[in-house]
Amino acid sequence: MGKQKQQVISRFFASKPKIPAASTPPSSNPSSSSPPPPKPVIPSPNVKTTVSFSPSKRKLLSSHLASTPKRLKPTLSPHTQNPVPPQSNPSLHQKFLQKLLDPPSPPLLESSIEPSESDHKKYTPLEQQVVDLKSKYPDVLLMVEVGYRFRFFGKDADIAAKVLGIYAHVDRNFLTASVPTFRLNVYVRRLVSAGYKVGVVKQTETAAIKAHGSNRVGPFGRGLSALYTKATLEAAEDVGGKEEGCGAESNYLVCVVEKALDFSGSVSNFGGANVRIGIVGVEISTGDVVYGEFDDGVMRSGLEAVVLSLSPAELLLGQPLSKQTEKLLMAYAGPASNVRLEHASCDCFKDGGALEDVMSLYEKTVEDNLADDVNQLAEGTEQRNSIQGVLTMPDLALQALALTIRHFKQFGFERILCCGASFRSLSSRVEMNLSANTLQQLEILRNNSDGSETGSLLGVMNHTLTTYGSRLLRHWVTHPLCDRNMITARLDAVSEIALSMGSYKGSQSIVEIEGGDFDATIMQPELSCLLSSVLTFLGRSPDIQRGITRIFHRTATPSEFIAVIQAILSAGKQLKRLHIDEEYEDYGCNKIGVAIVQSALLRRLILTASSSKVLGNAVKLLSTLNKEAADKGDFTDLIIISKDQFPEVARARKALQLAKEELDNLIGLYRKQFRNHKLEFTCVSGTTHLVELSIDAKVPSNWVKVSSTNKTVRYHPPEVLTALDQLRLANEELTIICRAVWGSFLMEFGEYYMDFQAAVQALATVDCLHSLAILSKNKNYVRPIFMEDNRPVQIQIHAGRHPVLETILQDNFVPNDTILHADREYCQIVTGPNMGGKSCYIRQVALIAMMAQNQPLCLS
Repeated sequence: MGKQKQQVISRFFASKPKIPAASTPPSSNPSSSSPPPPKPVIPSPNVKTTVSFSPSKRKLLSSHLASTPKRLKPTLSPHTQNPVPPQSNPSLHQKFLQKLLDPPSPPLLESSIEPSESDHKKYTPLEQQVVDLKSKYPDVLLMVEVGYRFRFFGKDADIAAKVLGIYAHVDRNFLTASVPTFRLNVYVRRLVSAGYKVGVVKQTETAAIKAHGSNRVGPFGRGLSALYTKATLEAAEDVGGKEEGCGAESNYLVCVVEKALDFSGSVSNFGGANVRIGIVGVEISTGDVVYGEFDDGVMRSGLEAVVLSLSPAELLLGQPLSKQTEKLLMAYAGPASNVRLEHASCDCFKDGGALEDVMSLYEKTVEDNLADDVNQLAEGTEQRNSIQGVLTMPDLALQALALTIRHFKQFGFERILCCGASFRSLSSRVEMNLSANTLQQLEILRNNSDGSETGSLLGVMNHTLTTYGSRLLRHWVTHPLCDRNMITARLDAVSEIALSMGSYKGSQSIVEIEGGDFDATIMQPELSCLLSSVLTFLGRSPDIQRGITRIFHRTATPSEFIAVIQAILSAGKQLKRLHIDEEYEDYGCNKIGVAIVQSALLRRLILTASSSKVLGNAVKLLSTLNKEAADKGDFTDLIIISKDQFPEVARARKALQLAKEELDNLIGLYRKQFRNHKLEFTCVSGTTHLVELSIDAKVPSNWVKVSSTNKTVRYHPPEVLTALDQLRLANEELTIICRAVWGSFLMEFGEYYMDFQAAVQALATVDCLHSLAILSKNKNYVRPIFMEDNRPVQIQIHAGRHPVLETILQDNFVPNDTILHADREYCQIVTGPNMGGKSCYIRQVALIAMMAQNQPLCLS
């Protein structure tokens, strides 16, 4: 063998054979007049693989190929020392490499994998399923579950290879790529972050059910199980709720519609500079819905302010839109922003179709609730009140709401829009709406250098411990209060929390009570320590605001459900220790009032978060679930049956138990058959119910041999195979029934959703107040004083400091005063050299006025 190999190698390195006399050998002299030998035919490369190179690498290789020097003398072979024939086309190798680096798209990577009329390709059953699904969802990037992997086909595979950095290759009729199933969460998030609408196609039947169904021979049934976009990702099934770096960010979907106005301010059919805009923003993962309608000028400053305030992840544009509006929104959703943009037509809403669409959804939801349970009559009444609120919405806002409902129907999230308590108007009498220029020039949300939150007013003030508290604080910063009573209420709450931080050194406060004939000392937990403990615990827990909304959407997992409800229950029990709901303490024969929390706002928030109704419902919900089964993801043992609840689960469990008993009873037959009373079923390498016999034992011919050793042989009798098949079928049926019961259990949570949402909102408000108290203690801020309405307007700031620059410069910032009075000095002219601090001083006054009006803190 070695000799033959040596002969092959020798022939490879041997000199070229002599050419017959009829042909002229090539001359080593380049000036020879003899014609060059014919050029060998080089087949064109068949490139079937997509290889991604970075632009810098492609540029480097291209420049290297372009700078290849010309050959001045013939190249000699390194082995035979014979001259290599010159190439008639010197750039052929360069063209080949360029084709390899950037291959042209094959025909199957065209705009669609949908077959044309002239296409007569023969598709496999799986490929036919993909073609049908792609024709049904043409704008969706599909991930198809095939075994233990998710596969991409056609142009979707090309996109996935570029975005995810995975390998794509041609398989039969389509380009394909695949990722493992257990990494679904990671790859879906990457594709969604790149701006794609991703759909996951899963198998709708298992192997056991398919074997007993009518589709025994055909492929597994598949259907679209979930859709994901940036606005719906956190609320979606399988991949939502992970909070991978985006927990505190808002994922609003903002729908914009408009009508042109003429010079008199009335609605016109002709496009113009002035328009009336209707807008609806929905944060689907928290249930927050904002709406409004306003007139805007040619600069679209009002629309820009709303967009910057909400920072939407998706924009839904109701066509037609004016050029100015579309230009502003397209600039916001530029390539660097990763904001997804989608268009929808408003032509169907010209004759009152918007109100009909919205009312049909509300009426259907009310009817379903009343039909499910008579006890949900109160919930139906609340939703009827919501319908009355929808009827009073402006026309353009109603059109935007109808477009939003149509958009969310494809995701199955339209039910959240029926909860009227989550609606709030953009135009409020108790809050201010800051303009876009104010938000940008004062660096309220982001700094002007790199666009990050660091170095902005929000970044300096944010000391919240929970993600939902951080989201609420963002709303507080962009919407300062303009109601004196609400400002005073926040002032009192922040002052009381800050006072408890510095006035008591121990972990408990002591309240002295003097009665008629006795003295009593009550040990009460300190307010600041208790709030800090509760908020720290909630900060380490999942995002309960998004958690209860995912439960409402029926996309939460059992382990997530238990974690969210348990967190709310634990926080409520901790706040119960303050005994705010007990106005009197009973000592002997006397009842003496004990006031632990003085602030009315703080008392109301704590009472809402620790409501007995919320805690009772939490205990009731948790008592129905098995925590150990939820942690394992086992749906068969998840539901705890008590009394006459869930009869279908009880029947399925009984059927599974009978199948197990029937299988276990078969061992008695084999004991009698082989006269071995010690014979038992064995399990080897995951294969159960094996009959292990000696190697010389005689068994029936229809027994299936599974494995063997030197002394024994393991078999599966036909009765065992039939019983195992029935056991797997019973187990699959139990799993399906338990999943259906779990879905109905989540549906019933809608009865308690409003109470839990109010409790979570109260906890978020407490977190914001606690954050402002920490800020005031750390920066030595003081409480602002507001003048009465009958007094002249005035601003008096003593030793004021710029809140952002003070943090950056530490102790190098020089405080300054500001005194403005409507009847005295009501104007100041600030002069000085360039970079002398004039703009800093003006911004400082504006920021201090905002902080005093919004966050009841001041730097004076």
